[in-house]
Amino acid sequence: MKVKILVLCTGNSCRSQMAEGIISSLDSDFEVFSAGTRPEKNVNPFAIEVMKEIGLDISGNIPKNVDEFTGSDFDYVITVCDNAREICPVFTGNVKYRIHRGFEDPFNAMGTDEEKREVYRKVRNRISEVFKELFSKHA
Repeated sequence: MKVKILVLCTGNSCRSQMAEGIISSLDSDFEVFSAGTRPEKNVNPFAIEVMKEIGLDISGNIPKNVDEFTGSDFDYVITVCDNAREICPVFTGNVKYRIHRGFEDPFNAMGTDEEKREVYRKVRNRISEVFKELFSKHA
């Protein structure tokens, strides 16, 4: 039986996209989607790059608006932006579990491209740790 998971953030270009890729890789029974309250036009290139480093390709993903999912049922709706209660909406569909796990926004990283990549890697690794732990009991 598929477990439907929606990951929410603001721009749906970095954290929620990385979380979607990571959670999808954990179990073939997971049907994972991500969306944002104010979606960007494209997935962030640094997010795509650091996900490829761990063997996950999110380059075909497109940022989506949360409104696309408001009538859908989900087992989990997970917000991943620190200001979720302020910026990301409380999802109003039929949801079994609502979870918030805030992560630093790598989009705000400063410095050289390599310094920015390091911030994206750090956030990617933290997202991976948190969701592997959260969903370990499902496996």
